[in-house]
Amino acid sequence: MSNFGETKKIVKYIIIGAVAGGASTAARLRRLDEHAEIVIFEKGQYISYANCGLPYYIGNVIKDRNKLFVQTATSFAARFNVDVRVSTEVTAINPSVKTVSAINLLTGEEYTESYDKLVLSPGASPIRPALPGIQIEGIFTVRNVGDTDYIKGYVTESKPQKAVVIGAGFIGLEMAENLHELGLEVSVVEMGNQILAPVDLPIAAIAQKHLREKGIQLHLNTAVTGFEKEDDHLKVQLQDKAALDADLVILSIGVRPDTKLAENAGLKIGQAKGIWVNEYLQTSDPDIYAVGDAIEYANPISGQPTITFLAGPANKQGRICANNLAFGNNQKYNGSINTAIVKLFDLTVGAAGMAVKHLERNKIPHLTATIHGNSHAGYYPGAQLMTIQIAFSPENGQLLSAQVIGGEGVDKRLDVLSSVIKNKGTIYDLIEFEQAYAPPFSSAKDPVNMVGFVSENILLGGLKVIECSKLDSVEANAALIDVRTPTEFAGGTIEGAVNIPLDEIRNRLTEVPTDKPLHIFCQQGMRGYLAQRILVQSGFRNVTNLSGGYLLWKTYKDEMEQAEAEVL
Repeated sequence: MSNFGETKKIVKYIIIGAVAGGASTAARLRRLDEHAEIVIFEKGQYISYANCGLPYYIGNVIKDRNKLFVQTATSFAARFNVDVRVSTEVTAINPSVKTVSAINLLTGEEYTESYDKLVLSPGASPIRPALPGIQIEGIFTVRNVGDTDYIKGYVTESKPQKAVVIGAGFIGLEMAENLHELGLEVSVVEMGNQILAPVDLPIAAIAQKHLREKGIQLHLNTAVTGFEKEDDHLKVQLQDKAALDADLVILSIGVRPDTKLAENAGLKIGQAKGIWVNEYLQTSDPDIYAVGDAIEYANPISGQPTITFLAGPANKQGRICANNLAFGNNQKYNGSINTAIVKLFDLTVGAAGMAVKHLERNKIPHLTATIHGNSHAGYYPGAQLMTIQIAFSPENGQLLSAQVIGGEGVDKRLDVLSSVIKNKGTIYDLIEFEQAYAPPFSSAKDPVNMVGFVSENILLGGLKVIECSKLDSVEANAALIDVRTPTEFAGGTIEGAVNIPLDEIRNRLTEVPTDKPLHIFCQQGMRGYLAQRILVQSGFRNVTNLSGGYLLWKTYKDEMEQAEAEVL
């Protein structure tokens, strides 16, 4: 970017969409080119607002509505000298003559505007399926400020007692928590067999247990078939199940990229049904670029076309797009690994990269490791347990995914793991990671280091693990050995297990079967690993350790049984 700040020909940019990607593009363009003519079209009333904060405004965590706005149209126009046209919808793009057709939604005025370069940032639209009764009052989506105002007003005026949230993704669960905090009885209906699709079931099971303990009613493997109004209350009809009563329904089924303008303009739509862009965020028309929720690009891990509905990547794309517009295509966008995090009452859940189930679906070779660790030194008061699961390449240890769940400190571990994934680092980077250590903040061997150590043992063949989800399908003649203390064993174990405590195992080797596979487990995994090492070096060959220990298995097993009971 050696021409940063140089005087050049005045260029007219039109940007369609003024939330994360569009607003970021405009602000960066102005910083790079004081003389450019920049026009933003936004069909809504607001620009540059915090979508991710909307559930917390509804739940009164954010009390001041104005805090949701990074900039208003007026302040943005004044600061960046940008022509901001809100409540104005672009109805067509005419690439052959480089104009757009627009309509002022307040006055009805229709006109055309020319451009030299165009940026599409149309975002995505919430899915609102054509179910019977879906237009009944009290059924809402949560996508923009207008949606939020409707819900806020409805809650204030109607004082609902029961809410049903349809969809158990990030936004749906944030809404469930916030409505619960307002005093509503909340049910979550999810068609899939777990909440939070980006994470694997064993991690989701921990979150599901927590939500149930907080009073959220989960209905998994459940499809909604329609809605009815009965005595001023809503009835949410379910397939093969009794209807749920509701005063308020939140649709959080998902979103789809808004590609209508691009399609009508003849721009290429990709395999994932998003606007196709190259590595410079340039569409099939060289004078039109695109950013945000509507674009598709190659996933950095699988190489497959993908779409990301996250504010962070959209903002970064806006900056890169502006750089390429101002200086020519000289900065590549390397894609998103979909790093995301959510607060669920007292738990935090985060993920980056591709979940194990998605790696399996894409036939990407991988190994997994799961550990439990403390948020800071265990001897310092207030340490909270977290669970980390990672997946990595069996060839070179490259980190492919990370999932973290727990209380304090989940976010900073996820950020570290995400950075390693993004930079194509390996488990050895986790082993050598240097954290800021003092007892209130971490441990001498941080959970990030520990999951690296475990992964190295697996990669080098010193540790063979079995996932809790695979334990039910092990060999019929396999032996289960619980190496916890007799007290722990008496408090609950896996059916068929024999108790040989770790500290006694060297003296009780004759009790260990030599003619069958051995599956060892303890509470969290460490004692099982130590027992495995003793057994392997004592001549036992087919020995595996239960990944995540009895703690993870029990939660997973209980949730699977709960889901089965709900189906029946």
